[in-house]
Order: sequence, then C-alpha cells, then structure tokens
Amino acid sequence: MRRIMSACLLQTMRFDTANDANPDQEFEMFCQKMDRNRTQYVIEDKKKEPDGSLVVRLRRQYNTYKTTGYMD
Repeated sequence: MRRIMSACLLQTMRFDTANDANPDQEFEMFCQKMDRNRTQYVIEDKKKEPDGSLVVRLRRQYNTYKTTGYMD
C-alpha cells in the first residue's frame, strides 16, 4: 500500500496588467484566499517585470497533505 506522507506544489505565477488589472492587488487577493483556506505557502521570489506584470515563485500546500520538510 502506498500513502503520500507530505507534498507541496512549486509554482511560478504571472499576474498580468491585462484589462487594466493591478497585479499587486491581484497577488494580495490570491494570498488572502490562501490564508482564508488555511493553505500553507512560502513566497520564494517576487519580481516586477518591465511591462508592469508581477512574476511570483512560491511553494504551497497540495490539497490537505502535510508539508513536512517543504516549508522549512
């Protein structure tokens, strides 16, 4: 029998300025949603691109699995 003991996702996300969107505000809303859902996450890198978009690299909890060793 196999069982997942811990897991996380490594994501690179781009928050664009399309349709007059504010990338910083969208990123804050995304973080607030993860906080509300009690999803553990760690921001590894956050860069502002020349076109105004925001590129964020993060590790976050996968479903409700433990994150032992990933969020240290």
